[in-house]
Amino acid sequence: MSDILDRLAQTLEARKQADPQSSYVAKLYAKGLDAILKKVAEEAAETIMAAKDGERDKIVYETADLWFHSMVLLAQQGIHPDEILNELARREGLSGLAERASRKEDI
Repeated sequence: MSDILDRLAQTLEARKQADPQSSYVAKLYAKGLDAILKKVAEEAAETIMAAKDGERDKIVYETADLWFHSMVLLAQQGIHPDEILNELARREGLSGLAERASRKEDI
């Protein structure tokens, strides 16, 4: 699965140099952080609504949109998906309560 994320990360990096008229992602980058955040929030809301409706295919579709736009945000912020995967690996095997207790106040 990380191969897919890596390929997508490479594509998103390349879109930083693309003409906004030729690429949806380049257009998002050109609009700036607020536009990207708005899309992430929109996709999160759509994912929530799909889950509330209990439609499996719609949940998968909307979650893919949410992950995609989250990756656009990560790329815009200069964060590679491996950093997120490493954080998930760090948390593996920890209970949720123990992990939460170990967090710093500023996170």
